[in-house]
Amino acid sequence: MEEKVQNGEKPFKCDVCMSEFTRKESLRNHMRIHTGEKPYKCDVCMSEFTVKGSLRRHMRIHTGEKPKAYKCDVCMSEFTQKGHLREHMRIHTGEKPYKCDVCEAGFAKKGSLRRHMRIHTGEKPYKCDVCMSEFAFRGSFTDHMRKHTGEKPYKCDVCMSEFAVKRSLRCHMRIHTVEKPYKCGVCMSEFTIKGNLRDHMRIHTGEKPYKCDVCMSEFTQKSHLREHMRIHTGEKPYKCDICMSDFTQKRSLREHMRIHTGEKPYKCDICMSEFTTKGNFRKHLRIHTGEKPYKCDVCMSEFTVKRSLRNHMRIHTGEKPYKCDICMSEFTVKGHLGSHMRIHTGEKPYKCGICMSEFMQNWNLINHMRIHSEEKSYK
Repeated sequence: MEEKVQNGEKPFKCDVCMSEFTRKESLRNHMRIHTGEKPYKCDVCMSEFTVKGSLRRHMRIHTGEKPKAYKCDVCMSEFTQKGHLREHMRIHTGEKPYKCDVCEAGFAKKGSLRRHMRIHTGEKPYKCDVCMSEFAFRGSFTDHMRKHTGEKPYKCDVCMSEFAVKRSLRCHMRIHTVEKPYKCGVCMSEFTIKGNLRDHMRIHTGEKPYKCDVCMSEFTQKSHLREHMRIHTGEKPYKCDICMSDFTQKRSLREHMRIHTGEKPYKCDICMSEFTTKGNFRKHLRIHTGEKPYKCDVCMSEFTVKRSLRNHMRIHTGEKPYKCDICMSEFTVKGHLGSHMRIHTGEKPYKCGICMSEFMQNWNLINHMRIHSEEKSYK
């Protein structure tokens, strides 16, 4: 048997998880993971351990004994166990003796290989007792649990923002350092987060991996699909505390709040006009640039706003979706229906500031104002 061990054979196998061992004692210690047996007990604090060596190391807490230090000759790091020093040395040597039989990936530690294998086996040994989510790695499980506990142990020293995951803090710090390590090879755009670069690349590739099961619409980002689904579910999770209006998107609520605050953060450098939303600001700029990105495929007419093209297309299709409930007149544009309704209501919202005459339509007021301008020219 000793010869088999020296040849690298592992004759002792666990019947539960099929792990193999060179020594019978190692198998016996391993079996306690499955049985839960902890035969070694601390006489001071009653802590229990599966292995005698673990109890011996634990006792140093009570005795104050300093373990023998194993020091790395390269970086002077110290370790309490010789095996830990041996594993550490592979950082400097680059040695990766543990190889994956599936994808040939190499690892410095046996434990790293064991964790890696879960990618191939699909094993997820860590389960959340709250929502039943399962995880392959303990670190992922620990990060997930903070969603339920609300714990945020990672704090930004600059702005005091707190994060549940260390990776999130690292990405956040780039806001302060202005570091953008991820660059697009096509248009040279730079990003602070790798995921943002990945999402951005789909602009160039045209890939839309997220599909709506209801209407088959496709999206480049998972968050866009999630927002889109609220059209079908009717869910509006974002509510205005002032007027109780509900919104499907957080961004829509943020823009809506400017109605109450009066904030207009987007200003035109040419005419100083201010806007509450970036979209309206962008549309306004086309007045100055003359850009008309929306073109009619039938008559080649061009428009600055998509809505104008949509309204225009009804000339060709003959569609008149807006109907008067009183006289059944139909209109291609909603605004035309609104103007028409004044015939029935008698409303005259346009008033002359000189003689107080009132008009149903704005163009009627404009024509009327010429009477006053002509009067001035004769005086």
